[in-house]
Amino acid sequence: RLLRGRRRPGVRYRSAAALGDIPLVSVALGPDPERGEARGHARGVIAIGDTAVGLVAIGGLAAGGISLGGLAIGFASLGGVALGVLLAFGGLAVGSTAVEGAAVGRVAVGGAAVGEYACGGSALGTHVVSPVRRDPEALAFFRERGLEALCAPAHARERDQRRR
Repeated sequence: RLLRGRRRPGVRYRSAAALGDIPLVSVALGPDPERGEARGHARGVIAIGDTAVGLVAIGGLAAGGISLGGLAIGFASLGGVALGVLLAFGGLAVGSTAVEGAAVGRVAVGGAAVGEYACGGSALGTHVVSPVRRDPEALAFFRERGLEALCAPAHARERDQRRR
């Protein structure tokens, strides 16, 4: 049931286990009037919060080694907007390897993909697989990495198999 005019209390948790000053688990969700925080700021090896920073970070804004969130920044990221050094999955994904809606990276797979190796409905790059361009080097690259199914519509795969 909705409580009009009332804010839900925030949640705070910090594990006793820590690596130096960094807790193993930190949870900070919602406001904390005592600290003057409108949003929770979690910092830990595993961080879960409105804003989360950690080796594994989960939150509206997440930054860390493995990040999941609305805006996710890290080595491997999953989010609405994902920025990943190695791997990014998201509505907008930017990283060395980027996958999903709009993808930008050395290797990009998405509806709109831009990269050295790019595949998607609208793809731009050096080696491209798209409805209008099927670069043999790009096809081999994605096939070797098991990504061929993401790159080609069914009718194009059937056509290529008939040609072999």
